[in-house]
Amino acid sequence: MKKYISKFHYLTQDLPARSHTQQVLTACEAGANWVQYRCMTKPEDELIDEMNEIAEICDDWGATLIITNHYDLLDRVDAQGVHIEDFDADFVTIRKVIGEDKTLGASATNLDDLLKIQNLGVVDYCGYGPFALTDTKPNDMPLLGFEGYRQLKKVPLDIPVIAVGGIQLQDVEHLLQTGIYGIAASAAINLSPDPAKMLKEFYRKIY
Repeated sequence: MKKYISKFHYLTQDLPARSHTQQVLTACEAGANWVQYRCMTKPEDELIDEMNEIAEICDDWGATLIITNHYDLLDRVDAQGVHIEDFDADFVTIRKVIGEDKTLGASATNLDDLLKIQNLGVVDYCGYGPFALTDTKPNDMPLLGFEGYRQLKKVPLDIPVIAVGGIQLQDVEHLLQTGIYGIAASAAINLSPDPAKMLKEFYRKIY
């Protein structure tokens, strides 16, 4: 079942001064059509309340809401899908749990894993990175840089691949020239002096 996948994925993050709900409202008011709620610090009962607040905002603005990792909560939240960051996740089982209608995203850091995810036939899109150093999701994976995305042209891909990890506004044009399907951004927007303005700038570069 082919799903709509935006070419720009906006991700929330844990910030001391701005709640995820505030981040989403700002993003939706600025025109975000795809929001990924990524909270790493709250217990599940608090997640539910915040997810439902955010789901209402996304519904009001017509934005797709994807939640990070907590696929077991999809039946309690009006979200359109889930993004799983666990590289070793059982995606076939997760698809059975969430059903065919929900969007299922995965993450990969190298071509072999990306192709394995594609070949499962149950994942709708894949976040691929890290492009550059990022504090949002610290890891020791090799940085792909522009050349890492150019390598995608050498393999048979029919799954939308989203560049992730440390992407700044000035990187967007060059990334799109590699043939990547889309781009995800978090800190570049959330930590900017004017998040709404920065999000609009990303959209202008991508669309």
